[in-house]
Amino acid sequence: MITVTGGSRRQRMYTESIALFCVNKLMPRMHMLDINIKLKRFSKDTSFGYCLPADEYEVYDRPKRFELEINSGARLRRVLETVAHEMVHVKQFAKGELYQGIRAAKHRWQGDWIDDNIDYWDLPWEIEAHGREVGLFVRWAEKEKLGNKRWTHDD
Repeated sequence: MITVTGGSRRQRMYTESIALFCVNKLMPRMHMLDINIKLKRFSKDTSFGYCLPADEYEVYDRPKRFELEINSGARLRRVLETVAHEMVHVKQFAKGELYQGIRAAKHRWQGDWIDDNIDYWDLPWEIEAHGREVGLFVRWAEKEKLGNKRWTHDD
């Protein structure tokens, strides 16, 4: 189940579509996921989005409920690429590839605890998410026959 709130009607429509596309591509056998996506303007935060398991007590297990926050103030293509990026994190959590400590900002990737001092761009879960976001977006746009649409400028 995917729920999208906030943003414009157009943003909600495309966000739900690409999120469903990502579930089908990344986790085709997972049917019990509950993903709540909030489109909202980030005031002072320069991030594009976040993904967290919705129930902190399920963090060590393979969570099935997720909260995503996406910066709706970005251009539409960036919003949708961010949704794809965060959906990779959903996959990582749901398949047990990525674990996050409940109270401390500790992470375990593929069974190994990761040093907290690693730069963001060197984190293995971020390398995967950044590496897949554009490809997921492009394949979604092609599937939706939006490949010829000009994505660099929003209405």
